[in-house]
Amino acid sequence: MTSLFAVLLPLGVIGPWQWVIIALVIILLFGGKKIPELMHGLGKGVKSFKAGMKDAEKDIQEIKAEIVKDDEDQKKESKKETPEEK
Repeated sequence: MTSLFAVLLPLGVIGPWQWVIIALVIILLFGGKKIPELMHGLGKGVKSFKAGMKDAEKDIQEIKAEIVKDDEDQKKESKKETPEEK
């Protein structure tokens, strides 16, 4: 049994008629009243995903800054120890 996507996506290209068929199937499955609710939920999900990505990027930048600071501190300590050893 072939899947719906295999039928709608010949050679991986979605043309205008495939979009029309997909839209009609969605309307038939969910009805006209549920579509705005679905789109609202999808919008909230995208917004939440973007917020999560911003938080992750912020965390990465903080970790990078800590690593750079630790490297600088280690270099300062090694410079302090070097003259004393000689």
